[in-house]
Amino acid sequence: MSAYLTNADIYQESWDRQQLAFMPDREERFGAMLNAVAAVTDGAPPRLLDLAGGTGSIALRTLARFPGARVTVLDQDPVLLAIATASLRERGTIVDADLSDPAWRSKLSEDGFDAVLTATALHWLPAERVATLYGEIREVLRPGGIFANADHMPEESLPGLSERLRSYARGRRDARYAAGAATSWTDWWKLVAADDFLAEKVVERNRIYPLDHHSTEWTPPAIWHLDALRVAGFTEAGVLWRGGTDAAVVGVR
Repeated sequence: MSAYLTNADIYQESWDRQQLAFMPDREERFGAMLNAVAAVTDGAPPRLLDLAGGTGSIALRTLARFPGARVTVLDQDPVLLAIATASLRERGTIVDADLSDPAWRSKLSEDGFDAVLTATALHWLPAERVATLYGEIREVLRPGGIFANADHMPEESLPGLSERLRSYARGRRDARYAAGAATSWTDWWKLVAADDFLAEKVVERNRIYPLDHHSTEWTPPAIWHLDALRVAGFTEAGVLWRGGTDAAVVGVR
């Protein structure tokens, strides 16, 4: 068997389609974060950490926008890391680390990143761990570097409208599934489990993550994240982007 997944580009495409069903404005949040990266590097190729980066979605878009960028993808999911490894090959560094363990930083081969970006990932960690993690992230940034987190962050002053926005999004997503325009989260993983190369990675993944892993989602409003970033020592913290009940917050070291 090949050392790499041979059809990584196809899995990247199917992952993107599956994620777009959840987040139709996914590319907008990526674009907003990469605009901030360009601003703090004056357009020069950045050193970027794609944190909890999965298949390397942010890293790949960074390389496309900034030829010569040095990218690192850090995640724990063996399936998504296999896709990222095959997609990046010699163009980036892959790190297998658990963000619930403060020792994750020791797995990095460098620090002083221009930017640490993450999207739709940290809501699986408990509140106290996220708050502590923000301080750890600050330590791997260079002075003036940025950290951006795009995730489900409802506007607390709009509880009624937020619920209606979520309901509308669910309806659109279900319609896409019914029409075959996108694969659901559950069905995507079934397809992965049927792949000869990835099947053993799925078994490994099931050992790492309990069956109820996705029942622990925690999504506080953006203000919680801004307060946590300031407590962690970031000199500036604010909302970089918003789309419905999702937002991207950014902190400047």
